[in-house]
Amino acid sequence: MNERNSTGSRIRVLVTDDSAFMRTALARMIQSDPALEVIGTAVNGREALEKIAQLDPDVVTLDIEMPQLDGLGVLRRLQEENPKPVIMISSLTQEGAEATLEAFDLGAFDCIAKSLSYATLDILQIRDELVEKIKAASQSRMWIQRPRHSPGAPRAPLSAAKPVTAVHRPRRREGPVPSVVAIGTSTGGPKALQQILPMLPRDLSAGVAIVQHMPQGFTRPFAQRLNGLSQIEIREAEDGESIRAGVALLAPATWHMTFFRKSATQIGVRLGKEPSSALHRPSVDVMMLSAAEICGPHAMGVIMTGMGADGALGMKMIHERGGFTVGQDETSCAVYGMPRACAEMGILDRVVPLAHIPEEIVQATCPQEKVSEYAPAKHEA
Repeated sequence: MNERNSTGSRIRVLVTDDSAFMRTALARMIQSDPALEVIGTAVNGREALEKIAQLDPDVVTLDIEMPQLDGLGVLRRLQEENPKPVIMISSLTQEGAEATLEAFDLGAFDCIAKSLSYATLDILQIRDELVEKIKAASQSRMWIQRPRHSPGAPRAPLSAAKPVTAVHRPRRREGPVPSVVAIGTSTGGPKALQQILPMLPRDLSAGVAIVQHMPQGFTRPFAQRLNGLSQIEIREAEDGESIRAGVALLAPATWHMTFFRKSATQIGVRLGKEPSSALHRPSVDVMMLSAAEICGPHAMGVIMTGMGADGALGMKMIHERGGFTVGQDETSCAVYGMPRACAEMGILDRVVPLAHIPEEIVQATCPQEKVSEYAPAKHEA
């Protein structure tokens, strides 16, 4: 990825936070990288809007809680008047998590979680994450994609969907029927999951396991939000529970999710901290490697938008064990990192736009006679 903006100059960033400490800390983290430049700071939302109009930054960081106009208010105004890639700076609280999820709905690119105790702020860890996300945001097309409907709006039935546009021919897959669909995603994933999971039918014939890179405390409210939009049941995974058809389990933040055999016909999930060396926890690779080992050809791997290459090794193993692999295409990705790594390895059986991933899941897992039996989301407008 080119680490400068489209003109080849340094990536210009506006930092917004009502705390002088955080403004200084964030500015120093950002300017520690030679490809980034802080062109200004703002102490509240109203000043942020003024400076965005004056300075035209490439990327904006927004604190959620600010006087006069909070981060969500700024984000709404930007989406209506002057869309910019925005990274939210969120506190590790229930309220902060819920506000951040709303920010994703409004078009935020990603978020950084900050500690409420400045004395324990892990500057190095946050710096690396912040720099990486600013660079990705500056290159992403996601920020110009305005939401077409609110998260609670009903989705069109899948039976009305257009034919799959894919690298491979849109035909029904032949081979073992998957019992577990393992989905991995990162940056851009919250919005993407909210688009595809409501499209899955209530009587889906397989269980679903999801790894979405998120800060601690964010995954439970996110699972609850997804559940309210979807026909299938979606919840944060618990150690030892069974994989069941029509149920999606979201790996809790800071915990790896793997699989084990409860019986010849029943698979359970384990939550653990090992391997501690994994770059992410939960790790898409850890989940998918386990799916390949336990389920073999009855595993399906789906890799979606995200930075880096987490999931490539796991998708490779699913492919080698005879499972079915699907990757999101470049055009529909907020960040074409994780799917790109898999595509370049030649391990994807299908490459499709985000909107057609549910169709691939249903076609792979459901009996042929049920493929066209879809219904809208459980909540009507």
